Amino acid sequence: MQITMIGAGYVGLTTGTCLANMGHDVCCYDIDSRRITRLERFDLPIYEPGLENAMRRAVEVGHLRFSSKIRTSVSEADAVFIAVGTPSAPTGGIDLTHVFSAARQIAPHLKRGAVIVIKSTVVVGTAQRVREMIARERGAFDIRVASNPEFLREGSAMRDFAEPDRIVLGADDARSRRLLRSIYGTFEKIGIPMVVTSTGNAELIKYAANAFLAMKIGFINDVADLCEKAGGDIADVTRGIGLDHRIGDSFLQPGPGFGGSCFPKDTRAFAATGRQYGAPQKLIETLIARNDQRKTALARRIVKEARLAPGSKVTVLGLAFKANTDDVREAAALSIIPFLREAGMHVTVHDPKAAFNARAHLSDVTWSDCPYKACKDAAAVVFLTEWEEYRALDLGRLAKTLSGDFLFDYRNLFEPRTVARHGLRYASLGRSTIFTRQRADVSSLETWPRQIAAPGHI
Repeated sequence: MQITMIGAGYVGLTTGTCLANMGHDVCCYDIDSRRITRLERFDLPIYEPGLENAMRRAVEVGHLRFSSKIRTSVSEADAVFIAVGTPSAPTGGIDLTHVFSAARQIAPHLKRGAVIVIKSTVVVGTAQRVREMIARERGAFDIRVASNPEFLREGSAMRDFAEPDRIVLGADDARSRRLLRSIYGTFEKIGIPMVVTSTGNAELIKYAANAFLAMKIGFINDVADLCEKAGGDIADVTRGIGLDHRIGDSFLQPGPGFGGSCFPKDTRAFAATGRQYGAPQKLIETLIARNDQRKTALARRIVKEARLAPGSKVTVLGLAFKANTDDVREAAALSIIPFLREAGMHVTVHDPKAAFNARAHLSDVTWSDCPYKACKDAAAVVFLTEWEEYRALDLGRLAKTLSGDFLFDYRNLFEPRTVARHGLRYASLGRSTIFTRQRADVSSLETWPRQIAAPGHI
């Protein structure tokens, strides 16, 4: 099938590449000719494991090409996917300017009977609005509009596409339903559930799913706070509840609050939609506020528990909102680091992939290309991203580079006893803090639960 992807960003590029590797003939169009030139050289604008190799395979067999010429990109396409950005609007909803602009741009060049498939995350009713817009532009209802929301996680997008939990096909007419089933026929044959529904339902499914997952993160972060106060261990608690098949263990790891391009934006848009329709989503509105508060609270905890004075050096390891991506949008680092700077700290940062993107958002920090160098003479170290590179650090070597002795592990990368053996004071999430600078009696670690002091009670 001839498919065109409008927008060669994260969603368009990964989806287009995967569809091409399924055997479809795919053209990835982008208005930015410089981006197209880079893609033709396999110089990717994003970091996503496995994407470059998949792109090379698809190009080599002739199923994937790139273009910045709109007419030749869409004129022969059976399906045109709109995969452009939908940024947050000042009201909390989303800005559909790019979606509508793309629709108007392609309208005159589509062949009769083509189907526009909205891949971008959009609020309910958007497909209907695009359908009416295209009809006005063409003077006829000869183009169908469908919805096919994406559920790709940054850092595992290639696997998520190949092994989906389900595929949501939103269509309001028979032709669109047949075309979407044809595109994803391979998945249907191997038993992947197909949710075939209306465009409006498909749009709601995307937002409801992301809001629910974000709510799991917010819930487990609150439970982690309770564990710290009550002397519990979040690892045992999450295992105990995650084994319940009605709950599951995904999105039950405590952290410094959710970020990225999806959850913050989508929860705000979902809440805004609820207000618009007179059906307020109170749980989600509370979640949004709690998520913002958490980042500030964790930043304040660093200064208080490590007893940092203005001028102290703090090293932050991890700038991406999560591992295996270079995305720093609404990452915890972008809230915590400015707080530390305002408190008078000197901040040194490191991230194996996201440093370039973070430079546009962070100023007056010291950049390092090595985590050990970054930690030299630091009074405290803060882990904000769960990179495997950090999990594999030699804590003994790390401890020797520090001037202080405090390690804030906001991703629970390490075992408390392991950290304590290196004479470091340790603060993690959902586990009581161990204080072991009195390391003369390391054997006392065998009874460490009785020596726990709750966070904030140094």
